[in-house]
Amino acid sequence: MTAENPTIDDSEIACAKINLALHVRRRLPDGYHDIETIFAFLDCGDHLSVIAGTNIELSVEGQFSDGLSNSDNLVLDAARLLALHANIDAGAKITLDKRLPVASGIGGGSADAAATLRLLNRFWNTELSLESLAKLSEPLGADVPACVINQTCHGAGIGQDLMPIENGKLSGHHVLLVNPLVPVSTAAVFRDWDGVDHGGLEGSDPLLAAMAGRNDLQKPAQILAPVIGDLLSELNKTDSVIARMSGSGATCFGIYETEQLSHAAEKRIVETLPNVWTMVGGLR
Repeated sequence: MTAENPTIDDSEIACAKINLALHVRRRLPDGYHDIETIFAFLDCGDHLSVIAGTNIELSVEGQFSDGLSNSDNLVLDAARLLALHANIDAGAKITLDKRLPVASGIGGGSADAAATLRLLNRFWNTELSLESLAKLSEPLGADVPACVINQTCHGAGIGQDLMPIENGKLSGHHVLLVNPLVPVSTAAVFRDWDGVDHGGLEGSDPLLAAMAGRNDLQKPAQILAPVIGDLLSELNKTDSVIARMSGSGATCFGIYETEQLSHAAEKRIVETLPNVWTMVGGLR
């Protein structure tokens, strides 16, 4: 099947992902972990675009493109997976504008792979539903299906048992992301988890459940990167409704009732901790 539409919807945002809470319940025999989490997504992140091409190709540019491969990348894995699944023999020249730090706990490669699937689903006219794309994406990584869905949802299992939920009290809030520009290994953080099940998530409203919850990976991540503690300390001095580390770190976030408050917090953080990366966005 050859299908492409180079004039409509030829770009996609790989939205930054945050874990409002992340409860690790147990280690699984295959090396993964049984978790409970609340995924939420900002309206900003990496940018992908596509034009017609003979082959499936990738060009990586942007602030955090250094060290990323044009030939060994989850974006290409996602594109080839969709092409194989939908029997597509058309090419695609994809450009990834890398605006999010690498290995930072806010989606990164998972969000890029997910955005690639959404983008090429339109570009190649494969007409798969988001649910079908999410299912297709499971082999690409634990967080990819949630990033495909791209809306607030409850995640269980290894994070791929998803239940979309209403934003509830989250609606209208803005998020400040702060990263110390120190990459943290997800594998190392999970390895150093204390192995104790401290209980599951409670409550149906995502904000209230998050405020009552925790991130069980925060302590081991902070041991590997003590600067995470500095970020959280400063975020807690702002007008945040909640401040927490996302995923396996090292990015931390504060949630604010208004965009103005989030930008005021960003200004304070940058003045106090000048060697950090920040981004402000609304919640989807």
